[in-house]
This record gives sequence, structure tokens and C-alpha cells, in this order.
Amino acid sequence: MIHICEVGPRDGLQNEKKWVPTEKKVELIERLVQSGLKQVEAVSFVNPKVVPQMSDAEQVMEQVPRDSNVQYSGLVLSRSGLERALRTNIDVIHTVLATSDTFNLKNAKRTVEESKDALVEVTKEAQEEGKPVTGVLGTVFGCPFEGDVPINRVLKISEDFIQAGCTEMVLADTTGQANPLQVKKVVHSFQEAFKGEVPLRLHFHNTRGLGLANVLAAYQEGVTSFDSSIGGLGGCPFAPKAVGNVCTEDMVHMFHQMGVETTASLDPLVETTHWLEGLMEKKLPGMVSKL
Repeated sequence: MIHICEVGPRDGLQNEKKWVPTEKKVELIERLVQSGLKQVEAVSFVNPKVVPQMSDAEQVMEQVPRDSNVQYSGLVLSRSGLERALRTNIDVIHTVLATSDTFNLKNAKRTVEESKDALVEVTKEAQEEGKPVTGVLGTVFGCPFEGDVPINRVLKISEDFIQAGCTEMVLADTTGQANPLQVKKVVHSFQEAFKGEVPLRLHFHNTRGLGLANVLAAYQEGVTSFDSSIGGLGGCPFAPKAVGNVCTEDMVHMFHQMGVETTASLDPLVETTHWLEGLMEKKLPGMVSKL
């Protein structure tokens, strides 16, 4: 069984200049849940001046459909973000840290060490409040400013997050620089280091057309949990030329064709992509929806 965390409502929409009203964000989430998706990254609690599309996080969380089988997560970059998140009914906190100093300075205005220290405290506080925390590490497979990121740095930060209480780790290819062989090596190193101590999820972008190839490479190394975005919507405001995430319906189609189960139904996902294209007034990069 493949476990999908749908990131379209957050990572997908955050980079869009066209304002999406709260009720449409909620409708998008409703459609995704009705398609069978059980994990949705719905919002982020970041500075609304920096990411205005996410400024209505509290309002979105007030209106999302509640289902005991569905988990909603929200992105947090700071203690102030955590305070906002804890005032909502969010299920899981996602703390995000780039593994490259240059990228992290552009994204969070802190070095990696400064961000890590702050987020370790955020993680501990969230745990005390009964909220599970997923540690998300960006630029794991390469930084657009610094190039290669040493795997030992990734493993050390992962260890610090796990010791602080993270119950899951996500390794993210923020700018779509990964290739399948590299993915296999990174996943193998992570598994060797932590021996299944925490679940591992992977997050790929399709900047160079290798998104699904990287998903398959990770699957072949035993990973069964992935992020994806409806229609392939998304990007990163701080990553030059980073295009959309791996497309949810394309990934579901691939696994179903391979005889591998997911919780999602393909037809409703394709319908949601068509609806979203109307909302965003543009074609989305996903391929299956074009058939």
C-alpha cells in the first residue's frame, strides 16, 4: 500500500499569485478527501507578508471536513507559527528546514544550525501539547546555490530531529535536482543509519522531468510514503526554476498500473484537476488528466 500526503492545498497553492478564496481552498480539500486521500497538508502558519496565499490558514482549518481517517498537517517554521497552529485543530505539525545554509537564509533568514536549534525546541513544545511532528528536510538532493549537500549533514540533522521527538522524516528534493540512482543511495544511507526507527517519506519536484522516476527508485528501495500535488501544481517561492510537485493522479496511475494499491481513486482526482484548472485559469502540468 502506498501512502500519499497530498500537498496541493499548501505547497501547490503557496506559489500562485492568483488569490484563492478560503471557501475554494476548503472545496479543494473536500474534493481530495472524497478521492480517498488520507493525509493532506492543508495550510502553513508562516508570515502572511511573505506567503500571502497562506494568510487564511486559521479560517481554512475551521472549515475543513473532519474525518477520523483523515489527517491534516500544517507547515511551521518558527515558534510563532507553532503558536498559531496550536490554536487550530491541526492534526500534525510539519517543521521544515533546508539543509543548505544559503537556501535556508533565503527561506527562513537563518543558518541551518540556527533554524535547527529553533525547530528542535518547536518540536519539543508541540510534543508537549500532544501534537505529532514530522521533520521535513529540504534541498537534500542538491541546492541551487551551493550544489551537492553532503549526506552526513542530512543524517545528522535527521538524528537531531528524531531525538527531539519527530515521529516521521521527509527528505525533499526542493528544486527537482535528484536522479534515480542518487535517490537510491540517499534512501539506503538513511535506512542504514536509522534502521526503521522512524517512517521515511519522500518529496519530489518534477523540474527536470524525473519526478516519477525518482518515486519509483525510492519505492524499489522500500519507501511506500510520498508527497504529491494534485495536477502537479506547485513550486517554491525561494527556489529558482522549481516547478511543480510530482503529480498526484500521475503517481496514482503509475502505481495502479503496476498493481500496487493506494487509497485514492483515479477518476475523482482527474475531475479535481479539471476543476482546479478552471479555478486557476490555466493548464496544470499533470499528464493523466490530459488523456
